[in-house]
Amino acid sequence: KTYIPGVGKILQVQSVQITGTVTSVTSSSFTATEVLDIITPTASSSKVLVIMNMSLAMYEDSGTGNEFQAAIYRDRIYAGQGNTYGGLSGHASGEITAAFPTTLTFVDAPNTTAAVTYKLYINVSNGNSVNTGSSSMERSVTLMEIGA
Repeated sequence: KTYIPGVGKILQVQSVQITGTVTSVTSSSFTATEVLDIITPTASSSKVLVIMNMSLAMYEDSGTGNEFQAAIYRDRIYAGQGNTYGGLSGHASGEITAAFPTTLTFVDAPNTTAAVTYKLYINVSNGNSVNTGSSSMERSVTLMEIGA
């Protein structure tokens, strides 16, 4: 256990690095991806610091721009960061491909000692598709349980 004065105790850390599988989304509705991790809090009063880090890639074929949204979901329910946007807009006609380094952070209070899954959801606001990067790109999730 690590103690941080005035902040609480870090009770546990879960971390995962993901490569291989890639999720591609063409919808304006939030869609689940392969970027996830699971933590089982030791106390129902604990908070969970969620950190997701990846490079989201986009493709758009008409030159009107690429825009996406990214959000953290807890067990298929929105938890935070839905206002995270990225992209390029207002470009001349022609194909546009781009990658956007993206980091999401959120402090959650799941109020449980059961296993909790935190997952990245993404959507396309403008353009053709957004994906979680190439299969060789590393995506990471770090979960820290913080006690009182």
